[in-house]
Amino acid sequence: MRVLMTTWGSRGDVEPLAGLAVALRGLGADVRVCAPPDEEFEALLARAGVPLVPLGPSVRSVVAGPKPPTAEDAFRLAPELVAARFETLTAAADGCDVLVATGLMPAGARDVAEKLGLHYVLACFHILGLPSRRFRPGHRPGTPSPEGETDHRKLWEQDAQRVNALYGEALNSHRAAIGLPPVENVRDHVLTDRPWLAADPTLCPSEGMTELDVVPTGAWILPDRRPLPADLETFLDAGEPPVYVGFGSMASYAPEGIARVAVEASRTHGRRVLLARGWAGLAPVDDGADCHVVGEVNQQALFRRVAVVVHHGGAGTTTTAAVAGAPQVVVPRIADQPYWATRVAELGIGAAHLDRTPTVDSLSAALATALAPEIRVRAEAVAGGIRTDGATVAAKLLFDLVGREARPVAG
Repeated sequence: MRVLMTTWGSRGDVEPLAGLAVALRGLGADVRVCAPPDEEFEALLARAGVPLVPLGPSVRSVVAGPKPPTAEDAFRLAPELVAARFETLTAAADGCDVLVATGLMPAGARDVAEKLGLHYVLACFHILGLPSRRFRPGHRPGTPSPEGETDHRKLWEQDAQRVNALYGEALNSHRAAIGLPPVENVRDHVLTDRPWLAADPTLCPSEGMTELDVVPTGAWILPDRRPLPADLETFLDAGEPPVYVGFGSMASYAPEGIARVAVEASRTHGRRVLLARGWAGLAPVDDGADCHVVGEVNQQALFRRVAVVVHHGGAGTTTTAAVAGAPQVVVPRIADQPYWATRVAELGIGAAHLDRTPTVDSLSAALATALAPEIRVRAEAVAGGIRTDGATVAAKLLFDLVGREARPVAG
């Protein structure tokens, strides 16, 4: 069986595909991945033994400016990505049996699959983009809508119109060029009636949350067996477990001055600090020996050795910390991040810092919650119930979808 996978987005959109690729290769499938041409993503996929087929612009070039992307930027990027998918996926799909799409509204992927006669699967890493009577677009399930009694169906219709405005013209233009009829509702066309949910059911329950027939697989986790750098090991061994602070691929979205705030807040609790440089370029605020900076490292190993994980609330970081049994403080910035912050607080495995501008006092208060012994006990208990076989589950489902008669590819 040959599988083509595609995404465009941050590391949290790419790493799950690497995890699924490992599981698929273990079952004898050949895998190709079309993703943004960022060096970090190329290295990530190389660890999974899968070459990166470049698709669209690098994510860093879009999000790493001095200010977050604007609405005008979104309207420029959307048709560019549609065009890139039609061109890149069509070439990469030669000989493939199924196309798996994830990431930022992958308009164009299903259309290439339709034209080439491939099976198509849309996978998501949370439920917020799936139409629901339970919550409005982008709103956290289980919390009251700020409008009070809101007509959710009308808001979801407006959401579909928003997606059409971004992608509709470009998508239908490319469909017409390859002899396909136009699509009226781009969002629902991309999602299908049966999207796959690559998220842990404890962290992201889906039953009754959406009108669609969701297929839960569990999170797609890429096993990481890399040793920690020697200087990091030395720092960890030199004292009590530190507070980890990292904002991943947030770049311009990271809170202003977060390194200083985090260091000072941690020091109020007598804790050392481990800053993850990330795309935001976090750096020490002084030459104190109680602060250390790391680049890209094995978080699966590292999070088992820290006191608290302070992060932005990406699906991948939340899951990795939860699997490690590490208490969390989530400072959400955009998209699904407030949802993960809320889930961490609801599960009793950490604190949600929902104010977008942390201060030393506010972050210190959140750390006080997460550092409480009962939170560590609860985090370790929850960790025991989180499944780590989601990628294998998804890989077997893909084999079932295509049919076991599909010829496995050696190597």
